[in-house]
Amino acid sequence: MEWQNRFTKLELGSKDPLPELMVSDLNSWNLLSVTGEDQKSYLQGQLTCDLVALDPQESTLGAHCDAKGKVLSIFRCFKHNDGYALFHHASTTASSLTEIKKYSVFSKVELDISSDITLGVLGKNADNFIDSITSTRGNVRTVENGSAIKVEDNRWILVVDRNSIATTLDKMSSAIFVEDDIWDKFDIESGIPRIVEGNQNTQIPQAFNLQAIHGISFSKGCYTGQETVARAKYRGTNKRSMSIVKGHIEIASDLPLELERSVGENWRSVGTIFTHYRYTDGLAMGLIVLPNNLEQDTKFRLANQPSSIWQIVDLPYEIEE
Repeated sequence: MEWQNRFTKLELGSKDPLPELMVSDLNSWNLLSVTGEDQKSYLQGQLTCDLVALDPQESTLGAHCDAKGKVLSIFRCFKHNDGYALFHHASTTASSLTEIKKYSVFSKVELDISSDITLGVLGKNADNFIDSITSTRGNVRTVENGSAIKVEDNRWILVVDRNSIATTLDKMSSAIFVEDDIWDKFDIESGIPRIVEGNQNTQIPQAFNLQAIHGISFSKGCYTGQETVARAKYRGTNKRSMSIVKGHIEIASDLPLELERSVGENWRSVGTIFTHYRYTDGLAMGLIVLPNNLEQDTKFRLANQPSSIWQIVDLPYEIEE
């Protein structure tokens, strides 16, 4: 049996309890591997996060921007094997690699798409399971032929060598094997942003709330796009932020969800929900970048399903400029 065939879609209603231990094939995600003598200094000059200050037993969110400060990719960065790994959405892998390699010819650094497999381990028994296969207790741990990276309580990324994946899955007999849309659900609830193919080069990092979730260092020094990012903080020029929205989707669709907002008796386009999760009963939630001066009780609707009313819900963290 091919290992990928173990994973099936979890049919989950909005009031259904979650399995206590789930393993998800994160096939919508990839790792960029960064190795070589200059790995840290090269990334330090490219990314919004501070790798010099990063504890090897911790991970960090961060972004890679173009020269104008627009975000090319958002990722989780951590030490892995002999270098760093950048975990980010697979739809941006090729373009992200091209952009981040632009100046690598001047440094002793190698950047490639990793062949390792990424799994999500989640559910209320996830921490206990990771403890059972590791001997250390940091938030980035070495496991047999890979690494375990804590995202939040009871949610981990497990990075495994491709040749070891079947053996690893055999150790998880108590887990439910699910497709990776469940990862979307948890990211949305936690307000963790991502860049997908459709929203690259559209916003500065603060529009994705990265300053609120430790994804931007304002003291590390220069990096690509740093002038724009700093100006937005110190001059208050950023006018957008990421919100969690919820409502109903009458008909399930993978098409982009265009949101409109109520303006008096009319409706105006306000943006695209760039990731969403839909329960079997139609309740859905998603992430979208909106003007940051909208009222919390602003009403929204889907452009192609006008009877579906949506609203903003509270983020699990405070936004700071």
